[in-house]
Amino acid sequence: MTTVEARTRLGRDFGKLWTAAAFSNLADGLGRTAVPLAATTLTRDPLLISVIGALAFLPWLVFGLPAGMIVDRFDRRFIMAAANALRGAVAVWLALLAVSGSLSLWALFVGTLVFGLGETLFDNATNAVIPGVVRREQLDRANGWMQAAQITIDSFIATPIAGVLFALSVGVPLWAGSAAYLIPIVLAVLLPVSAARPLRRPADDAGTEPVLQAGVAGDIAAGVVGEPVTDTVPAPRVRTREALAYLWRHRYLRTMVVFTSIIGSSLSFAQAVIILFFLDTMGVSVAAIGFVTAGIGVGALAGSLLAPRLVARFGRGRVMFGAIFTGGATLVLTGLAPEAWTAVGAFALSAGAVSVWNVPWGSLRQQIVPGEIFGRVLGVIRTLTWGLFPVATLLGGWVGRTDLRLPFWIGGGVIVVVAVIALPLLIGGTRRAGAETPA
Repeated sequence: MTTVEARTRLGRDFGKLWTAAAFSNLADGLGRTAVPLAATTLTRDPLLISVIGALAFLPWLVFGLPAGMIVDRFDRRFIMAAANALRGAVAVWLALLAVSGSLSLWALFVGTLVFGLGETLFDNATNAVIPGVVRREQLDRANGWMQAAQITIDSFIATPIAGVLFALSVGVPLWAGSAAYLIPIVLAVLLPVSAARPLRRPADDAGTEPVLQAGVAGDIAAGVVGEPVTDTVPAPRVRTREALAYLWRHRYLRTMVVFTSIIGSSLSFAQAVIILFFLDTMGVSVAAIGFVTAGIGVGALAGSLLAPRLVARFGRGRVMFGAIFTGGATLVLTGLAPEAWTAVGAFALSAGAVSVWNVPWGSLRQQIVPGEIFGRVLGVIRTLTWGLFPVATLLGGWVGRTDLRLPFWIGGGVIVVVAVIALPLLIGGTRRAGAETPA
């Protein structure tokens, strides 16, 4: 093996982590498709169906920051294992209820909430473990592999399989999901000791405050990567209120958080009835619903791959405006679509546009926010922006009672209008904040 090959190979330990994340994504995708489909066998009320989507967001709102603290304080390998053991047990419980004919909406609500709690722990721990199993120069490549696995498995493998299995029986995809959670449990425990704790500076041994890697537990899709810290200068502990104060004082970031809250809430509003829209309005069969979401995933994957080139050519501000305007317009087109395939195509374009938006939005935060407070600032941003998503999802379900196309028209229309209003912020504000890239 040459020196170059040895340097580029990510190694067996990363292979274990990647495989654990892949099987966990498979189990998540099975459950994410099976639970709403199971709910449609109990009710056709769009508002009740939308509760499942709202509950899926809720743990990130109320447990996101505590999950990050837990990941920073305890053995991350066992946190990963415990999170998947919890989710696997819930999947078995729901499958048993389905087999016995006693499955209820309340059971699905509780299951969705527990799945979300486990996801916050597992995802935070997984992202934080990466710097412990690869070298500093390999972080971008490792994160790219993790993100590719998440999109590919969720969109192109788990959801189609879940739809087919659900057509056989309500409980079959839940049984399959519970089995898929077993492999990550084993692999997590087999990770090396370097994956167990946050990397610390040498001064920690002398009793100084441990320094955590800012942003490691952030959203990979948003471009957040951590780096091993080797210097010996101790850093102060960063508290949540200090991150809030920084965000409040930064006019550009503060305004962008308001903007993304409106955009994200509009997306959640529009997507609240997505399953019923394709089942009832578009006439898609239950067995094919997974292939519909796989088609949408093509757009999301293409957007994430295309975004860096667009940013390099046109700059962040222009790309962000174009992406979010396109995302809103194609949501409106989704609601106007005359049949299933045109609806899938329009919604795939919307998903791709949102993926394009995520890349520069994540990169500019990383460029602006100081590294020593990045993790907490990112946590505050996600809590503030995602906090409205459950409410928006419920409102979308309520509006969907009138017409399942309405949430797409309203949500997409709001996004288009807000994007036009925010044009000076996205282009001029991004440049003045020092977050632009040369076009």
